[in-house]
Amino acid sequence: MELVVDIQKRLPNFTLEVAFSTHGEPLGLLGSSGSGKSMILRCIAGIETPTQGIIALNGRVLYDSKRGIHLPSCDRRVGYLFQHYALFPHLTVAQNIAYGLRGQSKAAIARQVAQQLRQVQLVGYGDRYPHQLSGGQQQRVALARALAPNPEILLLDEPFSALDAHLRSELEKQLLKTLAHYPGLTLFVSHNLEEAYRVCQRLLVLSNGRVVAEGPKQHIFDHPGTLAVAQLTGCKNLSTLERRGDHALIALDWGCTLQTLEPVQPTHTHVGIRAHRLTFPKQPTQPNTFPGWIAWISETPHRLSLYFKLGSPPADTDDYHLQAEVFKDKWAELKERPFPWFVHLDPSQLILLES
Repeated sequence: MELVVDIQKRLPNFTLEVAFSTHGEPLGLLGSSGSGKSMILRCIAGIETPTQGIIALNGRVLYDSKRGIHLPSCDRRVGYLFQHYALFPHLTVAQNIAYGLRGQSKAAIARQVAQQLRQVQLVGYGDRYPHQLSGGQQQRVALARALAPNPEILLLDEPFSALDAHLRSELEKQLLKTLAHYPGLTLFVSHNLEEAYRVCQRLLVLSNGRVVAEGPKQHIFDHPGTLAVAQLTGCKNLSTLERRGDHALIALDWGCTLQTLEPVQPTHTHVGIRAHRLTFPKQPTQPNTFPGWIAWISETPHRLSLYFKLGSPPADTDDYHLQAEVFKDKWAELKERPFPWFVHLDPSQLILLES
């Protein structure tokens, strides 16, 4: 199994120019809105035509601008799950699933539809119409329709974005079970790092139509390399830096001098640390430990975001340097401490970045 993509496509605001391949494990396409993620899927599916380049799937050339090859969508063996389902409203659930199975016998189509209904837990829903289904049920029908023709690749375009939190979680579990038995390739488009992280083993990070990082998900998370990738992978604490030696720098936006484990190169322009990596020792016995005051607190059902000012008390809620995330059981231990707290930026957790 292999997908090879090397294409350019001129768009109104930028030129999409990407080259990558994938060989089996689900590949997540991560990037902000408008970065070109969905356009890549549309070019693979044959819905859009690149300006130039090549797309090959398992040795079959789907598109080659130099050789004049452009297979129609129906011949590409591609399953596409759209962001907003795109079910045919005038067709029943069974007819929607069977849509891509034309040319087979009625008995074969019926068997395949029944199998897909079982797989997405919608047995008994075949005669209903899309308007009679919930959003989650419609999404499951769309997944069954995409899988019914046994495609060689499954393209998932932000499949959970239109769902509430509970349905999103339920359908994500359904998708993971389905992908565990799916023999083909999978591309999963998302702008949500945690979602892409749970579904995919490898990530391709896009910014303005270019690939800015590619590799195993944990490696990209731990070593983003550039400011753009750090931002796209959710790093909330970033500062410009001034190099002060091989293992020392001034974090200009945080107003502190830091020791680093990784060598500071002349090309490094920023330093970052993930919000969950900040710790709060009782005494300032370790390097990179500073007095800190909370300027503002934001709460979710399970954890809190704490916004800290280092060095002196904050003037107002916008006067802070760093954001920390702690679970509520940890907050219960910390909240009675008098200020200033001690805020520790572990040298091994600092991320050095190029622009």
